[in-house]
Amino acid sequence: MTVPGAEGGAVDVQGTKGKPPSSHYKVCATYFDGFRATAVCAVGGPKSLEKGRKTAESILKRTRRIFTQLGLDDYTAVNVQILGSESTYGPNARMVGDNGPREAVVWLAVHHSQKKALEIFSREVAPAGTGMAPGLTAVVGGRPNVSPVLKPFFFLYPKKDVKIDIFINGRFVETFKAERTFETDAQSSPEVNTNDELKDLPSGPHSYRLEELAYTRSGDKGNSANIGVIARHPLYYPYLKRALTAEVVEEYFKHLLQKEPSDSCLVTRYELPGIHGLNFVLRKSLGGGGIASLRSDPQGKAFGQMLLDVVVKDVPDLKSLIE
Repeated sequence: MTVPGAEGGAVDVQGTKGKPPSSHYKVCATYFDGFRATAVCAVGGPKSLEKGRKTAESILKRTRRIFTQLGLDDYTAVNVQILGSESTYGPNARMVGDNGPREAVVWLAVHHSQKKALEIFSREVAPAGTGMAPGLTAVVGGRPNVSPVLKPFFFLYPKKDVKIDIFINGRFVETFKAERTFETDAQSSPEVNTNDELKDLPSGPHSYRLEELAYTRSGDKGNSANIGVIARHPLYYPYLKRALTAEVVEEYFKHLLQKEPSDSCLVTRYELPGIHGLNFVLRKSLGGGGIASLRSDPQGKAFGQMLLDVVVKDVPDLKSLIE
């Protein structure tokens, strides 16, 4: 597929390939799954990262003790992040200075099956500003709100089992009958290049951060994230294909993937040669995704930016190729 520019800022799409519609509808349903609350607190001064962690731990310890006294269950899930420590980068985080940054933000998100428990959590966050670590400046947004969690559930449903009646102005007109002659249940599969295609690609002594060679953008679909990578120049594209394999991307984000023993590979790469791009789909990467996730980036919006720090090694002087 090619997408050349056209007059007036439009694009001319040619050479696209597609498949007939499937015999199933895709259904997106939701179900109730307890409650959640998030406390966001700014911390200032020396050792802000340590003070932030200690504050979060103290709030959890305090509320768990109250839960025990009242006969309430423990939290079903907890996520503590100290924004400023690069915690979302996992093993890819850069080393912080002697005492770390002098400003940080505590992200403390919790999940519980009972609303009463999180109302206690919300109430007990307030004393942190006056009786815990010095330098805790404020609870962003005030006392945390307790919200119900609606988790998405996706499935396929046969079109033949769905009856569609059409009404206009309250009067029955007809029953819709879809033309199903051209339906297919063939699944799309990622395009896989063999090593033969890239075996003659020259190597060299140079290394580049991905940001120097490509643009990225990322987003979500349920509990999966996708990262689009587009080469800054067509001549960079073969080197991106060689360097950015699904295995490399999975290794980079492994600390965010909720991999089960039965899972073989959670990252799939799709090639878009017409726009010199790659699209990576990361399954089980968002902690539930959307409002079901307790993470500070529940939609994977930063994933593409995080990937820009990957280093493409052992390549020739690529900048000279386009001069």
